[in-house]
Amino acid sequence: MRIGYFLSCEEYTPAELLEQARGAERAGFEALWISDHYHPWTDAQGQSAFVWSVIGALSQVCRLPVTTAVTCPTVRIHPAVLAQAAATSAVLHEGRFVLGVGSGEALNEHILGDAWPQTDVRLEMLEEAIGVMRELWQGDFVNHHGKHYTVEHARVYTLPDTPPPVYVSGFGPKSIDLAARIGDGYVNVAPEAEMVQRFRKGGGGDKPCQAGFKAAYADTEEEGMRIAYERWPNAGVPGELSQVLPSPRHFEQAAQLVKPEMMKEAFVCGRDVDAHLAQLDQYAKAGFDEVYVANTGPNWQGLLDLYQREVLPRLR
Repeated sequence: MRIGYFLSCEEYTPAELLEQARGAERAGFEALWISDHYHPWTDAQGQSAFVWSVIGALSQVCRLPVTTAVTCPTVRIHPAVLAQAAATSAVLHEGRFVLGVGSGEALNEHILGDAWPQTDVRLEMLEEAIGVMRELWQGDFVNHHGKHYTVEHARVYTLPDTPPPVYVSGFGPKSIDLAARIGDGYVNVAPEAEMVQRFRKGGGGDKPCQAGFKAAYADTEEEGMRIAYERWPNAGVPGELSQVLPSPRHFEQAAQLVKPEMMKEAFVCGRDVDAHLAQLDQYAKAGFDEVYVANTGPNWQGLLDLYQREVLPRLR
């Protein structure tokens, strides 16, 4: 199982993200995830850089593979534009770039005033968007007049030798089935074997399955819990709220129902090596091929050091 590091654009400045990427490579992590948001989940997180600028910069500071976790190619940015962005990223990273996509959240996609569609419509839009991008990556002029998107006389000139793989995020049965049918890989965040099995049996076969989890490095579990609750209380917000709430203030209101001790269910808090290994083991047993760990809070260097000294050597 490949172990990677998750760059949280919602919480760190672009310079900090680049420094984390350098540190992750030195520590022995094998790949990077990076989030794609217009807003953070809460104001306490405090950042939300334009991911494509950061991805370009990453190509100049390390040579780790990069996956967006995940980009929504349907509402905020037209898939024809994202096809160009992903192609350029793949060229800069010399083929070590994966476009992870999903059906998105209102938090990021409502900003232009577009209606936020129901789940079935969002998945339909996602499928059409992926088709548009793949057609543009063939290098010819594209004219597309679909149900959701129009492209006229468009051609992407700067292309990698091989089109970037598209990994599709899925949490419910319909999105997992879509990922299995059209994705080059699968993205999730829960260590649920049933989801991996549904993807593989539904047509995904032996394609890569990626997942990620969050940690809050600190001297004690209680201190890690406090940091996680301060920065990411939205991790305890249940159900479909994460897809439909439109602003950080709404997440902050919903998070008032979240208790600090709930963070121990959503995060690996503290610096206990066995706790990190146990979390990684859950994903391995669920059948994931790659797992990415994100730190929240100011102690990200401590997490990198912990993995370099103790976690990664014990895994290998």
